[in-house]
Amino acid sequence: MKYILVLSVTTFLLFQCSDNKTVLIDDYSKEETQKITPLTNSWEKTVPFQEIPEGLTSISAKSCGVCHQDHYEEWKHSTHSHAWTDPQFQAEIAKETSPFMCINCHIPLENQQENIVTGLINGDVYKPVNHKNPRFDKELQQEGINCASCHVRNGAVLGPTGTDKAPHKTIKDTVHLSENLCISCHNAVATISPQLPCTFETGDEWKAGPYFGTKNCKTCHMPDTVRSIVSGHEARKSHLHYFMGSGIPKFIDKPTKMLNGLLIKTIPLQEVYNAGDTVSLKVSLTNEFAGHKIPTGDPERFFLIEQAVYTKDSVLLVEKTHRIGEEWKWYPEAKKISDNNLLPKEERIFSLNFVLPSEKGWFYKTKVTKNRASEENKKYNKLPEDYPIQITIFEEVNHFKNE
Repeated sequence: MKYILVLSVTTFLLFQCSDNKTVLIDDYSKEETQKITPLTNSWEKTVPFQEIPEGLTSISAKSCGVCHQDHYEEWKHSTHSHAWTDPQFQAEIAKETSPFMCINCHIPLENQQENIVTGLINGDVYKPVNHKNPRFDKELQQEGINCASCHVRNGAVLGPTGTDKAPHKTIKDTVHLSENLCISCHNAVATISPQLPCTFETGDEWKAGPYFGTKNCKTCHMPDTVRSIVSGHEARKSHLHYFMGSGIPKFIDKPTKMLNGLLIKTIPLQEVYNAGDTVSLKVSLTNEFAGHKIPTGDPERFFLIEQAVYTKDSVLLVEKTHRIGEEWKWYPEAKKISDNNLLPKEERIFSLNFVLPSEKGWFYKTKVTKNRASEENKKYNKLPEDYPIQITIFEEVNHFKNE
């Protein structure tokens, strides 16, 4: 159903845009018709307002951590905990081209959002109809994707067992707490505007991969453990809550846990080379462990494979850098130019060929890095100088001497 709003000669209406600018609609000359269309896509909507379950005083992660201490400490080392405060994300949503719904994955609860969007003027995502949220919780907003984002619904805490021993209402719901909950954010595919595609396809990649039906998101990113859910209680099966991923932290002083899907190995050289021989250095990268492409998610992520050869005096002789990732043209219309992401179980060999000037004393280095963004992107977004965009996941030095 579409709602029709008629603006008379003396009507003044205020709408809050996604960039926090207030739009005043006035018409002194004629009657016009504005159509307010309802939100239809899941990614346009928040998780409805959640009441605090009986027995609790708050649904903040900090409050949950009073009892669930291990879970809370693990969550604090996850990028989920910085989903809102991440400087890169804040730089992105500050842009005029950033639509309102981008925040719905980073602060998914209505409790966390200052404004409630109820529709779109003429279906335009850049003209949301906003209302001030009288129950907005600033502290909850800063926690990004917190415990309640997944575990609190309809006045109860959802868990894998539904124990009746907790001081709060607990309901068993493993369907809600399945990989489908992960995919609700990590598989957002839509064209918001010609310049703004949303291309998070990790869920689709997993469904098309070799582990679908046998392993899911939680298998790798929330592995099983046995421990006390609350200190002093009997140990039982649980899941780690680091949400291990790229391992690139959002803040230099707040490290996160890395989950490496790659098997990396340098290929041994032959035993004897002579001056003037052509040498081929090779390194093999296999997407051995991930059920999705590598890299996945944000199209600006990429891997660099660096190979360098040095003389016996540590003088650089030759070097080569390879890249795994997508290439995009963003203006005037967003378009993917290339994509060489590694498929699950795919092996790729990268080579550096050079002519050996001396048969003795030379050595070579191999280095593989994960990258969240390029240095150019970091500068463009005016991110802090110490904002981390890269980590090294493999580094090896090999010396070669003929007898």
